[in-house]
Amino acid sequence: QEGVEYLFAYPVNPLIEAAAKVDIRTVIVRQERIGLHMADAISRLSSGKKIGVFAMQSGPGSENAFGGVAQAYGDSAPIVVLPMGYARHLTNVDPNFNSALNMRHVTKLAEQVILPEAVPAAMRRAFTAVRNGRPRPALVEFPSDLFGLDVPEPIAYQPAPSLRVGPDPDAVQRVADALVAAEHPVIYAGQGVHYAEAWAELRQLAELLEAPVTTSLGGKSSFPENHPLALGSGGRAIPKTVHQFLQDADLIFGIGCSFSSTSFGIKFPTGKKMVHATLDPADINKDIAADYAIVGDAKLVLAALIEAISERLGGTPRGRADAIRSKIQEIKRAWLDQWAPKLNLNEAPLSPYRVIHDLMSTVDVANTIITHDAGSPR
Repeated sequence: QEGVEYLFAYPVNPLIEAAAKVDIRTVIVRQERIGLHMADAISRLSSGKKIGVFAMQSGPGSENAFGGVAQAYGDSAPIVVLPMGYARHLTNVDPNFNSALNMRHVTKLAEQVILPEAVPAAMRRAFTAVRNGRPRPALVEFPSDLFGLDVPEPIAYQPAPSLRVGPDPDAVQRVADALVAAEHPVIYAGQGVHYAEAWAELRQLAELLEAPVTTSLGGKSSFPENHPLALGSGGRAIPKTVHQFLQDADLIFGIGCSFSSTSFGIKFPTGKKMVHATLDPADINKDIAADYAIVGDAKLVLAALIEAISERLGGTPRGRADAIRSKIQEIKRAWLDQWAPKLNLNEAPLSPYRVIHDLMSTVDVANTIITHDAGSPR
């Protein structure tokens, strides 16, 4: 009823056979963390419209799954985790691993079902948690001796709703004033734009405000990277365009982002006015002090700002775009010229810069996916 199409799993867990009987495709993995990443991918690629689900065995299987759950939590990915637990009379016996207890700090919701009649409500809470608010994992643990019991009929289950939260109208007006007053605003888009499916609104705001756009790694592609106002995205390394425009900005507008301080993200310069729009109020003033803040769904926030800014500008941009586009191209050209010796290096050993340059010059970029390993390549 929740629209789950795949159950990623590592045996033994009776849910695997049960899912197969109702035509939910089961995908058996060879390592728990990989299965969690696969469930994570289902949720991310669908902007949370389809929820990835992973089931695993008790004990070592649940312990080995911890890293995948923690990463989904840190990356704000909505997945449902269904571990089998030890039999109820052994749940609290040392050293048996209790998933609901031990994964509480890396999940949005974690509970253990101890009665069969509690199953529908527990699943309802889990799917409601992952479909609303900040996307993060929810976990429901089923003790092994519970699987032989029947859930009382009739099972009255309604799929969890997915609700959007709109912004405070007064906050929208304050932020609109600040954005219009800024001489050199820069937009920083996070993965909240993807989950809200706010791509069109982000582009519309950027073009109306004539503001260049950069993204977090999670927000990459939320703004077309071939757009004249695109600066690119950044992690441990950033394009010169991103660095220069952030340094020159008088205001930075973060939308659908947490502004979390991380060695794998952009380090923002100090002395700038910061505008923070996020779905999670816990993000506000967490790592970066906000001069202006809005809490709400990115799509609704952007739509409200577009309306408010259009009223202030008479519905048309102010004619800054050409100068900004020219500056972006000028910085790009100079930056690529600076790197040209490395990109075209014809020496042994083979330069990784040359490999990347040749790949970008050879493949059909629009129809090719090139990925990198985890860690430092970010």
